[in-house]
This record gives sequence, structure tokens and C-alpha cells, in this order.
Amino acid sequence: PPYDREQQDPNPDAPARQRKGGWVRHGDEGAGDDPILEDFIRPVRDAGDGVHLKNLYNDYVYFWRWALWKVFDSTGDGGIVSFITAASYLHGPGFAGVRRKMREIFDDLWIIDLGGDALGTRTSENVFAIQIPVAIAIGVRGGRPNPQTPARVWKARLTGTRQEKLAALDAAKTFAHLAWQECAADWNTPFFPPGGGAYFDWPAITDVFPWQQSGVKVGRTWPIGEDQKVLEQRWQALVSAERSLRRNLFVDRPTGRKVGDSPLALLSTTKKAESISTLPSGTDCPPIRRYLYRSFDRQYVIADSRVLDRPGPGLWYAHGPLQTYMTAPLTIVPSEGPAAIAAAAVPDLSHFRGSFGAKHTIPLYRDAAATEPNVTGGLLERIGEAHGAPVPAERLFAYAYGILAQRAYVERFWDELEQPPPRLPITKNPKLFGRVADLGERLLRLHTYGERFTGGGRGTSVPRGKAQCPKGVSPDRYPDGHAYDAERQTLRVGTGEHAGEFTQVAPEVWDYSVSGMRIVESWLNRRKENRSGRKSSPLDAIRPERWTFEEELLELLWVLEGTLALEPEGAALLAEVCASPLFTAAELPAPSAAERKPPRAAPGEQADLL
Repeated sequence: PPYDREQQDPNPDAPARQRKGGWVRHGDEGAGDDPILEDFIRPVRDAGDGVHLKNLYNDYVYFWRWALWKVFDSTGDGGIVSFITAASYLHGPGFAGVRRKMREIFDDLWIIDLGGDALGTRTSENVFAIQIPVAIAIGVRGGRPNPQTPARVWKARLTGTRQEKLAALDAAKTFAHLAWQECAADWNTPFFPPGGGAYFDWPAITDVFPWQQSGVKVGRTWPIGEDQKVLEQRWQALVSAERSLRRNLFVDRPTGRKVGDSPLALLSTTKKAESISTLPSGTDCPPIRRYLYRSFDRQYVIADSRVLDRPGPGLWYAHGPLQTYMTAPLTIVPSEGPAAIAAAAVPDLSHFRGSFGAKHTIPLYRDAAATEPNVTGGLLERIGEAHGAPVPAERLFAYAYGILAQRAYVERFWDELEQPPPRLPITKNPKLFGRVADLGERLLRLHTYGERFTGGGRGTSVPRGKAQCPKGVSPDRYPDGHAYDAERQTLRVGTGEHAGEFTQVAPEVWDYSVSGMRIVESWLNRRKENRSGRKSSPLDAIRPERWTFEEELLELLWVLEGTLALEPEGAALLAEVCASPLFTAAELPAPSAAERKPPRAAPGEQADLL
């Protein structure tokens, strides 16, 4: 399949050979007509989801648009188009225009979903030697177009091993040999059969909190670190190097920042930063701020647009002392674990469960002063009318977290969650709503390490749990690994006499995972001498001189202990909610396109938040 995400030079004046998509994307030079790819782009942009369009610039998408033009648009006649391609267009938010155009142009569309995702949360074998899921599509039009009536879309899904899928295809001599389900008829909706049961009547979490966007994509690993001192040392090593050598240390990215770039300062619409390639030796390090790298993993980042490929300025602009985030699988299918994780600092692109995880962040507020809630207009008032009392945005956010941060939620709606985004059951019972919101506040306080939802002066520390550290890691040797003994419930960090010991670490704590990412183990792997994961630069070799993370590890263990202790209460409340009268999506207001857009600084404004 022709799968290749765009790697074009970001310079609009780059030669045509570097501007992938050719005529489909760029049209005839000087003709004045929109290129045909605009039919795929415009519906996404008009819906306020332009942040997702980066996923559209892909070879297979260009092939689809060209084929639809060649067979149908250029002739006005009927025909058939059949491709086997990557399957991301079936459900991704950036592909809403693709789906709309297909519904406009075809009479009928049959899709055979072959799965084959080796990188996601629910892996399956692929029919090709690739790691991304694929699907066969057969689109048919009998004659003249009927763009006012959406095509009927049918979907069959093949599961099992590669050989079983191929055997099923071999056996399918006619369409009648496959089990088809008719998909939803709405113009832009994913190619999924309408869900049965009450779950699909509930509002999507994205319609309750209308602004969501990808977390920060740093694009290189050296601007992220476990402590601030290491980041300062890496910065000084970079700017103290000869200017001719800085490119090798910085590491240019094909679609990201270059060492010679002078982008707008992170919180400005007018002020450009001087390029790193021309900075004087010894230039002070830019601001270093707390950063939520992965679920429950608080690190630090150099908060400067010159080192961040996609800095997400809206997130930084709206960040303040009360801002709270949820990261959730809004476009992918979650696996075992919770369906949302909270953060008190700006989160990474892959905060939720690491690489290939959920890439979306839901902030509580749209501004740093916490005066403008990120809640669809009129929704709080509608819930308040039913409850007989006002419902603050903070309580709705806590309620949502009390539902989604439960492993019981994913277990209960395992099959339904194959059609993202998650849906939120909002009870009409005010007392039950309050109990769930109370639970959500406790979880938010716990998962943000006591930094948010503190209840007005109840302290910001993590409640002590059972785990202890009777022996710290020796300062003479940085740990090169770790080992867990389930029988003794003991975690050793390091080896031999230099190892530290953490006792009363329950197996349930050690095994706790978020959609396949084992929390404690992954946290430790990022804090060993030769840390796990990709290395992007020689600067990554600058590591902390001593292992000083005993207290942080204890807090992580205590947070997980507290989370597990609240699970029975959460599961019981979820069952009560599902049995209570609930709001349907039709009873609540829908978000506007403006509400879905990220906030931004006004022209000329330099927000002094960093």
C-alpha cells in the first residue's frame, strides 16, 4: 500500500520535487482554481479540527483523491474504485473530508476492515509485513452523481491470524460470503456501524469539552530531562559548541525545527527568537518548566519554541496555576487500564501511554487565569436545570474524571470503545452526580501529586502509602537496571551493594498499566544509566550525576496504591450511574466551531507566563 506520511520541506518556496502531493495537492500553477485535495481539507477546517489535518498529507490519501477525480469528477459518469490502503481514513478526525467526499461521490461503499495494528493498544496480525492497519474499499456509482444523498456504507471485519484473514478473503467469492454491517449515514462520521444500546446515545467527551488538541511534540529527546540541572548542562553544551557543530548536537528534523530557525517566541504573535545557530556562546538557558512526559511521570522541558517541533502554543498560553488536563484516547482504541489520566503541567504528545498512544489533551480552562471554562456553551446550564442547582465547570470536569479514570469503565465498554471517542454517561440524579464528582476530585488530587483540586488548603503532598525505602540507591554508582520480587514484594533499583530497596510494593502496583504501558517499570527505565527509548543527540549522554529520585519513586508508588484503593468505589458508582436516568447527546447543546479552536495570544501580546 502507498503509505508515506508527508516529509516535505516546510519552506513554501521549496522546489516542487520536495512538495509531495503534486497536482492533487497544489493544483495547476497560476490557474486560480482550488487543488482537488481541498475537497478533503475544507470540511475538517470548517469544523474547527484543522489541527488534525497533518495526518491527511499521505501518499495513500493522494491516490484516493486522484482516483475519485479520474473516475468520477472528470467524467460525470459511473464507475468503480477499489483500493487496499492504510485504514486511518475510516475513523480519524483529520479524514472527515475524505469520508464526506466518498459519501457524496459513491452510491454504495463496501469496506473490508483487515486490522493489523502492531503499534496500537489492541494489536492484531497484518496481512502485509507492515505495522499499520489496512482495509479494502470497493466504491461504486451506477451513473450520474447524486451528491445530496450520502452513499450507503457497508463494513465487514476480518479477525484472527494473517492466514485466517487471507483464507477468509479467498473464500469470499461474492459479497454474500461476508458479514456486512451498515455504517452511520452522517456525512463526516467515521465508517462504523451505529452503536447499539444506550452508550452511543450519550455525549462524546469531545462534545462536552470542545477544545482538545495534541500535546507538545518535542521531536528530539535532549530538551526533556528528569531534573533541571541536566537540561541547563545540555543547553550550555549546545550553545558553547562551535557554530558549525551545533547542527549535529541540535539535530534538525525533516518536518520540525532546524538549528537555524527563528520562530515566534512561544507566547508571542510578533516577537521572533534568535536562531540557535547564531546565539553567542554561553547564552543563558531558556525557561525550564515542569512537563508531563508520560502518565504519572513528571519531568522537565526547555520551554522554548526553537527546540520544540510542534510546541502547541495554545496549551502554554492557557496554562496557569489552576489549569488541569486530561489526556485520553480520543481517536484510538484503549486497552486495559483507565480511559483518562490527569496532568497538572503541560503534557507531551504521547503522555497517555507512550509512543503511538492517545495524542489528545483536554484542558479544564481556555485561559491561564482560569476564568473561561473549556465546556460547551449552555451545557452547564442545561445540567444545572435538571439538577436544580448550578454545576460549576470544575465539578463537571471532576465528574468526567471520576468516570473515565476507572479501569472499570474500559472493562464495561470494551467493545463500544472500538468506536472512539469515549462517551460520557451524565446522570440526571444530582446526589449521584455529586458522589462521582467527589471521587473524581480525589483522583485528580492524587494523580496530580496533590497540585490540583486540593480542596482549599488540604495540602499538596501525596498521602503516604505502604511502600517504604529502607535503603537508598548508592550515590557512588548510577543504577543500570532494576528487579522486582513479587514474593517478597520488594523492588531493587540498581545491582549488588549499590542497589536501593523499596519494600511493601504490591504486585498490583508493579503491574499497573495504562493501555499496555507499565507505569512503574517504564518510569524506572527512563531513570537508569542507559535510559530506555530513542536517543536523538550526543546531548542525551549528559545525564544526572547522582540518582536522587527515591522520594519521587515513593510518591509514584503511593499514588498507584491510592488509585487501586479507590477502584471498588469507582466501579460501584459507575454501575449506579449507568442504571440512573442519563442525558442523551440530543438533550445537550453541541459545540460550535469557534469553541473547538485553541486560544491564542492577541496580536502584539507577549504573555508573561514562562
